[in-house]
Amino acid sequence: MEISNTILKLKKQLETRVGKAIFDYNMIADGDTVLVCVSGGKDSYSLLSILMALRDKAPVRFRLIAMNLDQKQPGFPADVLPRYFESIGIEYRIVEADTYSVVKEKIPEGKTTCSLCSRLRRGIIYRTAKELGANKIALGHHRDDIVHTLFLNLLFGGKMKAMPPKLVTDDRAHIVIRPLAYCSEDLVARFARGMAFPIIPCNLCGSQPNLQRQKIREMMADWDKRFPGRTEAVFNALQNVVPSHLADNDLFDFRGLTLNTPIEEGDIAFDAPELGMNGTIPLVAGV
Repeated sequence: MEISNTILKLKKQLETRVGKAIFDYNMIADGDTVLVCVSGGKDSYSLLSILMALRDKAPVRFRLIAMNLDQKQPGFPADVLPRYFESIGIEYRIVEADTYSVVKEKIPEGKTTCSLCSRLRRGIIYRTAKELGANKIALGHHRDDIVHTLFLNLLFGGKMKAMPPKLVTDDRAHIVIRPLAYCSEDLVARFARGMAFPIIPCNLCGSQPNLQRQKIREMMADWDKRFPGRTEAVFNALQNVVPSHLADNDLFDFRGLTLNTPIEEGDIAFDAPELGMNGTIPLVAGV
């Protein structure tokens, strides 16, 4: 496949952002075996493509294994991903598990299937990583996914919680990484379109019209349209947390706060910024 200059520029932008995220969070080290979860969507295809490109340039040596979980959804084209993996010369594992039937059986019609589906997928992915000797698991969540998850937990779950770029699994057997954490969905989508990846739609998730995540997506799209840069600003906020200006006693000792408590950087209160001439809040430098 001949790649145009436009696609090469998009690829370079993704490589730069992914490389920075890997460096900032120490996601991949020398000798790592990284299991890259590929669903057949634009994000995971892009992730695999960029990680393969960086592997060839990186100062450390690491192994990549692509994995797809065939959940036995009706009409799933089981031949597409094996053919694609072989065409690009990547080591891969296809795991077959009928989670589709389990979810359909357990979740009443009209109810959201995402929670159970995610739990089942995680268990299979962790087991596969252990079987293959992979110590890292790479997922294709990008910056917008992380921000949307923050608002999902904030508005529907009552928690200040998002998707971290890097985490340890509950059994402490693996580290999960999200190398696309600094990449916008728009950048990933444009790259995927240009690369003409063989996209496979998810009939289980995509068939649910009233998902809370979709509502959050629409909300953020509206904000970004009216006030450009909102998603990026929220993500930047996740990297600039001031616990003393929240309300969690486990993160900051409010009970023990006295006049003698040292003031941390960022603890000084400030007035809300004035609105700009067009009624928008001016962006901070770098946003």
